[in-house]
Amino acid sequence: MNFAEILIIALGLSMDCLAVSVSFGLRKNVQWKDLLKLAFFFGLFQGLMPLAGWLAGNSVRKAASAIDHWIAFGILSFIGLRMIYESFKELDEKRSVDIRNWNILISLSFATSIDALITGVSLGLVRVNILMAALTFALVTFLISMAGAFAGLKSIRISPRGAEITGGVVLIGIGVKIVLEHFAII
Repeated sequence: MNFAEILIIALGLSMDCLAVSVSFGLRKNVQWKDLLKLAFFFGLFQGLMPLAGWLAGNSVRKAASAIDHWIAFGILSFIGLRMIYESFKELDEKRSVDIRNWNILISLSFATSIDALITGVSLGLVRVNILMAALTFALVTFLISMAGAFAGLKSIRISPRGAEITGGVVLIGIGVKIVLEHFAII
């Protein structure tokens, strides 16, 4: 897997964080330190969770080598479809969350990075530099979260629903590409 593919996956995975960040940025009395804290924790969790998933996926890579491409496709498609499905749920519950509470911040950081954990499992089944992938996921999520929170502060119109749908489609596309590469179609 090359850097461009890792970057595309990172962008797809960061869309949940973008949606939450935009919503938080829309709140009154938000300070820059709160936005930095939000982006830092989202990035940290998006970087650490794939490492944990990779360890699990890498440990079964030899046993699953005959079907690893289908497993990776299934995992990425499941995450993508779930993101698309979740995008149609009401956004009011995301808007009512205040990440200045540490328990909420940690819970949201964990919840938005579950997809990264599962993606890490699929990365353990294919050849990838996991440290580069994890650092890319962390940095992209940090930057996307900051951009989303800033957009919310400035009331720039970004559709959290559109971001989640786009992220889901991107992850499904990467899964299809893995299968096509396995069959040497690409």
